[in-house]
Amino acid sequence: MAMPHKSLDADVLVAGGGPAGAALAAKLAAAGVDVLVVERQRFPRDKVCGDFVGPVALAELTSLGVPVHELGAANVVRRAALMVDGEHQITESFPAVEGLPNFGRVIPRMELDAAIFAAARRAGARALEGTTVTSALTRDGLGEARVRDARGERTLRARYIVGADGSASAVARALRGAGHPRKDMLVAVRAYVEQLAGGEDRCDLYFSGDTFPGYTWVFPTGGGGANVGIGMMVETVPPTTEHLRNLLLGRIRNDAVLRERLRDARFTGKIVGWPLATYNPNLPLTAGAIVLTGDAGGLINPLNGEGIHYAVLSARWAATALLTALDTGDSGALAAYERRVRAELGHDMALARVIVRSIANRSLNGLWLHMLRSFCRRAKDDPRYAHVTGGILAGLVPARDVLAPQMLLVALRGILEESMHVGVELAAAGPFTAASRGLSAASAALRECALLLDHGQETFGWARDLLSDAIDLGAESGRVALTHRTWSAQANAQTQAR
Repeated sequence: MAMPHKSLDADVLVAGGGPAGAALAAKLAAAGVDVLVVERQRFPRDKVCGDFVGPVALAELTSLGVPVHELGAANVVRRAALMVDGEHQITESFPAVEGLPNFGRVIPRMELDAAIFAAARRAGARALEGTTVTSALTRDGLGEARVRDARGERTLRARYIVGADGSASAVARALRGAGHPRKDMLVAVRAYVEQLAGGEDRCDLYFSGDTFPGYTWVFPTGGGGANVGIGMMVETVPPTTEHLRNLLLGRIRNDAVLRERLRDARFTGKIVGWPLATYNPNLPLTAGAIVLTGDAGGLINPLNGEGIHYAVLSARWAATALLTALDTGDSGALAAYERRVRAELGHDMALARVIVRSIANRSLNGLWLHMLRSFCRRAKDDPRYAHVTGGILAGLVPARDVLAPQMLLVALRGILEESMHVGVELAAAGPFTAASRGLSAASAALRECALLLDHGQETFGWARDLLSDAIDLGAESGRVALTHRTWSAQANAQTQAR
């Protein structure tokens, strides 16, 4: 194992020993780099999370030598179900993708994080547990981190510092000069239950008018247990005033399908919450000798709150860039990491931001839920749409595939068919019922308009942010199209040369 320069405490100091930090440390240490992981708590330690580990993350962890299949609680899930307002809409299996498992696992973070951290230690990484990184900066081309433990505060120096210290990252705050923007934050609560009813190979997502744009989940942990929670954007129009804990308990009481799933269940601990910093393409991931990975870099998909997937991917990409920088002595090599994140995730995350920003306007919940039902109805009838649906839920298919021309046509057809279906039902119900329902729909539309007007300032801010996100999406789409044209031109040139 390489030793750092005598004036340094490590070649690379990693703030945070969660999936991103530990996976990065494992890769660097295996390559002979002296890595020091500074972790606020002591392992094993809990982390509030939905606990779902998708196929991509499982493949990455296996490559690190993390024995996920041997962990005491690593329940296999092969299907995902969507429910809307107490009615089952669709259940889809995760599609098969070459080189990846066609299943995910629900692994409590108490076990998962300890296993990844142990893999980093086996690879040769050093660790300081019970120590918090409070700030970081670049000085004279090197990284300096201020840390605090039971003995007090001190400064540690390294060639590079990696922020992997979560959504409230002190390293990210130091790099960017501020905390993560509130408009890009999600908040969620979760609890564990036992005596779950129904199959344990299926994850459930529950949507409803009173909690949208958030959703409730049930992720079975095996042995009759489950991770149950609810998440929502911090900023909505109109603002959400009820505490998420109460919303979760209300959903369990009032949602017929969820109530049946949890009919015999009881909580085994407290309902606890945490913030999630979602991706913002306008925020830097590197500066000087500092790099941000995982949640610290906001690498959380705003559409589903998925973070472990992106944590381990960003760890691999950052490790590649850091090895180059360490080998060449040029910190400019870190820019390759930021470009890789943008190339791999930028377009899909930009689309997710537009979708989430749109549905953050709760005044239009009736419209959003109608579209969601149409989406589910089409997925039931069209194998292509079902494949995309299952792939997105498993993290195997990018959300941008929904915007492919053929998918947009299918979606439009589904919305029209859903509207026609409602019309046929009204006609069959008779003129009096049809008129009554028509008045009810008109009344609901008026109420939505009134809500928009009552919250005019928030609505204006929402529209402004949505336009900004749409511009970012347009820019990402243009970049992807240009990249594809460049690749095609290069491929044609090589073919002609042969």
